[in-house]
Amino acid sequence: MRRWLQFLVGALAASAGSAPVLAVEVTPPKRVVVIPMRAEIDEPQFYILRRGLKDAIADHADVVVLDLKTPGGAIDVTLEMMEALARFPGLTIAYVDNEAMSAGAFISATTGEIWFAPDGIIGAAAPVTSTGQDVDATMKQKLVSYLKARMRAISEGKGYRGQVISAMIDADTELKIGDDVIKSKGELLSLTAGEAMKTYGEPARPLLGTGIAPDIDALLTRKFGAGNFIVQRLEVTWSERLSVFLNGISPIILGLGLLALFIEFKTPGFNVFGVAGVVLLAIVFLSSHVAGLSGHEPLLIFALGAVLVLLELAFFHSAGFLGVIGIVLIGGALVWSMSDLWPNEPLQVAWTAHAFIRPLGNLGLGLALAVVLAICLVRFLPQGWVWDRLVVGAADHGVAQSGGVAAGTGLAAFVGRNARVMTALRPAGQVEIDGRRYEAKVEVGSIEPGSTVVVRGLSDFGLVVDRVPS
Repeated sequence: MRRWLQFLVGALAASAGSAPVLAVEVTPPKRVVVIPMRAEIDEPQFYILRRGLKDAIADHADVVVLDLKTPGGAIDVTLEMMEALARFPGLTIAYVDNEAMSAGAFISATTGEIWFAPDGIIGAAAPVTSTGQDVDATMKQKLVSYLKARMRAISEGKGYRGQVISAMIDADTELKIGDDVIKSKGELLSLTAGEAMKTYGEPARPLLGTGIAPDIDALLTRKFGAGNFIVQRLEVTWSERLSVFLNGISPIILGLGLLALFIEFKTPGFNVFGVAGVVLLAIVFLSSHVAGLSGHEPLLIFALGAVLVLLELAFFHSAGFLGVIGIVLIGGALVWSMSDLWPNEPLQVAWTAHAFIRPLGNLGLGLALAVVLAICLVRFLPQGWVWDRLVVGAADHGVAQSGGVAAGTGLAAFVGRNARVMTALRPAGQVEIDGRRYEAKVEVGSIEPGSTVVVRGLSDFGLVVDRVPS
């Protein structure tokens, strides 16, 4: 129908003595994301790559270009990077500017195309230890065999790539195409840009490269045409490296944050422990976000949970309904934020047990640490004025009346005295004595606000009270 309309418009225009008007479909420019990888392959570089790939998927980018200048790095991180690259649905391009050695060669081999700067080099990918020493012979044999198989699998349909990368991994592999011996046994293969672009075989094909370009803009111009692409370059900040450190100690931060919230729930008023607890949990959340693990969705859940916890601590302070819901929401948001989930993946693929093993383990370790620290706190600290100040030292916007017990004289001085219930005791809440509020609990049943109670004893975190006998 569309062609008939175009023909009709053209015919009418011709009959009117003018040139026919043809409809031209305009192809939208390619969306390109450039991810810099210009350092040793390590955890921060992986965080940068993962964040860039997830942003590219979320923004429906067509092409991802890796701007490579790396001497190599850790093999375990390299394998994670290769898996992450395989998740991007569009075209991936490695631009070697000016070296992609060892692990950089593996990463380049995972991409759809390999381009070179004029002085680019690639190769020498034999596995070594993190200190650069040779791997044990038996382990090296296993690693080389695995890596060669992995390279063959990802290089199918990409010309000589599998053979070339295998020659970079294994010194005992001879690289021969037709009558040309490119690498003899006993050495590792490395290639310059010109060598990578040299053609072999029938029909003639480049050995490894797709093209040579002086920079990424020239590469994209040659591939898509001038003005037919929009480039977004990923900006790398200091926060990536900091997030690596914070994620490494996330169980410790979680444990300290949960302990601070526990102390806040058990002490009167709203003081530094509540703020510290929320801040520590927020640090875990934000470090996961920077690391490319978390998207924006968990942020809403975390914020809602934090608001509920703050409301509980500031106004209700009874370890009740709002606090419990807030802690659950914060815990769920933390697990979600630490899970390596990818945009646009089907739920049955993304939400697997494997994705949550590490975050659940971190949360479990954090809870265990919080419990251990709380037990130590209860066991060793409640002796003397420091503990008393910790438990009862915060006034709830009240002014101590004359004749009251001064802070630091000990909770034992309150035993036998009457107190007024300020928040519902179910079983924990707050009571007021001499114009100051203190944490208290009732051992049996519950007591409504406004009631009068008598202090019967002490607990680790406050007073034990009971109804005044009628």
